[in-house]
Amino acid sequence: MAQIFHRRSNALARLSLVLMGLIVIALGVTLDLLQRSPWVTRQGQRSDQPVLFSHKHHVQGLGLQCQYCHVSAETSTSAGIPPTRTCMNCHSEIWTNAEVLEPVRQSWASGKSIAWIKVNDLPDFVYFSHEIHVHKGVDCVTCHGRVDQMPVTYAQNTLQMEWCLDCHRNPAKYLRPTSEVYNVGWEKPSSERPVWCAAGGERAGTPTAESVSCVTKEPSENEEEMSPLLGQIGIAPPKYLKFTSQDEMGQFLVQRYKIRTPKDLTSCEVCHR
Repeated sequence: MAQIFHRRSNALARLSLVLMGLIVIALGVTLDLLQRSPWVTRQGQRSDQPVLFSHKHHVQGLGLQCQYCHVSAETSTSAGIPPTRTCMNCHSEIWTNAEVLEPVRQSWASGKSIAWIKVNDLPDFVYFSHEIHVHKGVDCVTCHGRVDQMPVTYAQNTLQMEWCLDCHRNPAKYLRPTSEVYNVGWEKPSSERPVWCAAGGERAGTPTAESVSCVTKEPSENEEEMSPLLGQIGIAPPKYLKFTSQDEMGQFLVQRYKIRTPKDLTSCEVCHR
């Protein structure tokens, strides 16, 4: 029987398989890069809001605290978008005729909410609670970035699963005293800037993190002053420990805040319910 295929057909077939494999790999890498790109995650993108609002002006310039506008961050899954009346608390007295605030005045007069565009937006199938993160010492900056330096707010992080898991696998890297959760200028402990923390008695009905007290000044003098007073009411004075690194302080807070293990935190049911 005459040979149908040329002898080089085997080499061409092998080459075709190799090229097909390379194409599949290249396609997979491209899709992976695309899925992580700002085009999908919207990381770093500035949205056109109905009102030109500057966090830098209000936080850094005027000194407003996060809780003033985001009132439900400590009590709800959502931090909350401030209603128009929050804006009008100030702007009924100042900048009353500013053109940039016309949408705010119209909203106040009509009773129709301003259609803000969410900057940090999780998929609908993801469950996230601001309340539990705030009460466990996760600060605003960890997720939202230095909003006090943003004239126009943008998403600092991807908010993708791998970003969440990075924190959940080692939360000690990100925890801070709950008293400093809203302090956007907080600096991590170092040999030049140590932090002293002490754990007191836990109280029923209150978050475990509230039993921890941290200060940035050596508390020895205050302890000497307070020890006799605490002794009179039967309370032992707190014993402060000095921390010069984030890892040391973070591990201490993980234990005192009763943070669940990474295995528990990375379980699918934590976020997907």
